[in-house]
Amino acid sequence: MINIPLTIGIEEEYQIIDPETRELTSYVQEFMNSGRVVLGDQLKQEFMQSQIEVGSQICRNIDEARQEIKRLRRIVFDVAQEHNRVIAAAGTHPFSRWQDQRFSEGQRYDDLQSTMQDAARRLLIFGMHVHIGFGKDKVALETTIDILNQIRYFLPHILALSTSSPFWHGRDTGMKSYRSLVFENLPRTGIPPIFGSFNDYDRYVDMMATVGALGPAGSGKPTGFTGSKDPTKIWWDARPHPNLGTLEIRVSDICTTIDETICIAAFVQSLVAKLIKLRNSNQSWRIYPNYYIEENKWRAVRYGIDGQLIDFGISEEVPMRFLARELIEIVDDVLDELGTRKDVEYIYQIIENGTSADRQIATYRRAINQGAEPREALFAVVDQLVEETKQGWAED
Repeated sequence: MINIPLTIGIEEEYQIIDPETRELTSYVQEFMNSGRVVLGDQLKQEFMQSQIEVGSQICRNIDEARQEIKRLRRIVFDVAQEHNRVIAAAGTHPFSRWQDQRFSEGQRYDDLQSTMQDAARRLLIFGMHVHIGFGKDKVALETTIDILNQIRYFLPHILALSTSSPFWHGRDTGMKSYRSLVFENLPRTGIPPIFGSFNDYDRYVDMMATVGALGPAGSGKPTGFTGSKDPTKIWWDARPHPNLGTLEIRVSDICTTIDETICIAAFVQSLVAKLIKLRNSNQSWRIYPNYYIEENKWRAVRYGIDGQLIDFGISEEVPMRFLARELIEIVDDVLDELGTRKDVEYIYQIIENGTSADRQIATYRRAINQGAEPREALFAVVDQLVEETKQGWAED
């Protein structure tokens, strides 16, 4: 048995789109005014006024998580339609420009702009975060760090299965996850470092807070304390969230369909369960240095499931589609206990049908081949994203 809660929480960042122009539209305040009546604190504004974030309730299992995401998408879409808007789930918008966006008001966003300048202003990107519950006691925190160290190896694989950002400012970038490149302009991003213990991690956070890297100090801070201790300003692809008692996996582009979202969340939960099972047997997945894992992440960014990642154990490139099947085999012995077999095995559908990035590129090229102008082809991509974002609840 796996004696860790392994609860699931999912955060998704949606694009707010004008259905006539297909452009992103700065409309978040209207969303907050209407949506908060129904969703309360589950609805959050983001740095750009053209994006809106939802966060699920704490879910005990993957079936509850699916129902939550269906409910949240349905409500947000209904609110959007009340204001003649629609939402779409993709890591980047196919053609809207960051220079044309309005920024949200608030101290956190003002600090972000002031400190990061254009590195922050370019963040017209949309992700998905999966939280797995560990608990907050000392044993849980130490376990969180141990699993963080091990799960780093799999972050490129998770990204490859979730890519949804091939376009940027109206161009096919040649990347399957251009969002990842934009995000890594910020500090404290990318593959997390290896920590020897939770105290090791906590010392790092203390150091960053002391030197002001995590934001300015608020009132009531002790003399000599130059900054706030806000670990949410550490934006690694996976990070501990001690205040929530979770391990947060942040590497993914937002998935366009609900089936893809739940597949990624189910796989993350199952992988954490597998690594804990190994830990309970005094075993561990081999922990590799960042310079190995970063090579695989680049390949996932560039090629997605069409690429080859490196199997460092045998020092060979292996097609991602083959590795995806191996991922299912790795977690096979925990799937039935968790009730995630059907959702994890949706990876086979992703292998066959491609990720959102693959489908967007195919739609664009098909439209061009049929005589559409580039702008018209991008409109077709936006329309497809809107329709796919509704899949899984619109037919209920």
